[in-house]
Amino acid sequence: MPDIINEYQKWKQQGEDLRVQAKHAMENRFRDLLSEAVHIAEEYRTDFGAVLKPPPAVTAFRYKASAKLKAKKPAGKAKPAVSAERATPKPEPPAAKPNPKVAGLQKRLATAKKKLEDAKAGGATTRPYEDKVYEIEDELRLALQA
Repeated sequence: MPDIINEYQKWKQQGEDLRVQAKHAMENRFRDLLSEAVHIAEEYRTDFGAVLKPPPAVTAFRYKASAKLKAKKPAGKAKPAVSAERATPKPEPPAAKPNPKVAGLQKRLATAKKKLEDAKAGGATTRPYEDKVYEIEDELRLALQA
């Protein structure tokens, strides 16, 4: 009888060890797949200039854009600009303050256009978004004429 109990306890421990190993393997695989998805999404965004949409079953997929990619691009562009600024400092004329109404309309237009693109990418109805973009563009035109 004690042998059966010992055997059962060994079997149970082996099952628990296997369960823990499987759990770690699944967690690692999940992280690897997410890392690959982030890499593909960033590559898609840099190559095509649009955000890659996840399938409808995925309700949220957010990631922080890697600092490594951002650091490379500005570094190449910033070095010549910095040296040019040091060589010939130019006093900048005071910029005219933009009309707050126009700035607000431009912001609303950008948001509406983004929603329109998201709807197009998702295959949703785009008519309401197209109408909203048209309305905001019209308001913007009128504000700039005034």
